[in-house]
Amino acid sequence: MFRGTDCPVSWLGSIQHLAFEDLGSLEDVFYQLGFRVRYFEAGVDDLSPALNYEGLTIILGGPIGVYETEDYPFLIDEISGLRQRLKDDKPTIGICLGAQLIAHALGANVYAGEQKEIGWSELEIKNVEQNILSPLKDTKVLHWHGDTFDLPENATLLASSAMYPNQAFSIGKNILALQFHLEILEESFEKWLIGHTCEIRIAGVSISQLRTGNELNAENLEYNCSIIIQKYLSQIN
Repeated sequence: MFRGTDCPVSWLGSIQHLAFEDLGSLEDVFYQLGFRVRYFEAGVDDLSPALNYEGLTIILGGPIGVYETEDYPFLIDEISGLRQRLKDDKPTIGICLGAQLIAHALGANVYAGEQKEIGWSELEIKNVEQNILSPLKDTKVLHWHGDTFDLPENATLLASSAMYPNQAFSIGKNILALQFHLEILEESFEKWLIGHTCEIRIAGVSISQLRTGNELNAENLEYNCSIIIQKYLSQIN
């Protein structure tokens, strides 16, 4: 089991809800640190090895809502396993849908926001002690969501955006939830523009502006993403 960046590791679990929403730039960081990444496809694979794993598990994004259990019944078991994982304080990172699943599993409300937040913009990094997201000050990140959540009990709010107040939170040192996409990889962004074309057009968002935002901001985000994830790995129990 992983216990800090100076210790040998075996693997980390990554729960994927959409084929092209993968670990992105994080994957190279983890490989460089000695991890072997194991992907688990939600709705297809048994997620229990990832959810029960004592080491790090990352829950990635996707276009469905945590409340759509009637249409996507696999969410019931995923949420149940995640709830126990969080209760046991196992190292867990949630990104976008993953953050919403963490919030829901912790008892907070998750619901459709008033409007889609799609595009590149800066976060308001909260003035809290040892904020792990401090490297993102003055850095534009990728937002791509329609749902939002209330802050769970005992959570520390780490960041907000102009559109949504709850963009990131932590529970202790092991649980980290990020509504925005820290992991986006510049060279893979075109897959997002293709895969999400219906959502983009319905939302009235400019594809060319998204592409330009990626060209201007992704490299800087990748650099700061590496700093943040290594800081997280150094602090988890």
